[in-house]
Amino acid sequence: MKGILMASAEKISIALPSEMVHTIRNAVATGEYASSSEVVRDALRDWTYKHRLRQQNIGDLSRLWQEAISDKTPGRSIDDVFDRLEDKYQSIAADEKK
Repeated sequence: MKGILMASAEKISIALPSEMVHTIRNAVATGEYASSSEVVRDALRDWTYKHRLRQQNIGDLSRLWQEAISDKTPGRSIDDVFDRLEDKYQSIAADEKK
């Protein structure tokens, strides 16, 4: 038996731009993948992984945002922030001139 056994497989029909079809066929023709289905499954695994990471990152960002809103410690004034940034970038510019 070739490849990994799948618990169940369902056929679907999808429409892709010709450029994507060419990419899939080329991956099969060069031996990178055994079939077009393997190419699509691999792409979907990658998409699923990236999608989960994005969802996790959104959750993390939301949590950090809520922590920042709840934090009652005084922040820095905008003038202080701009002064620190100006000092930083002037220092970088001076270093580049050396």
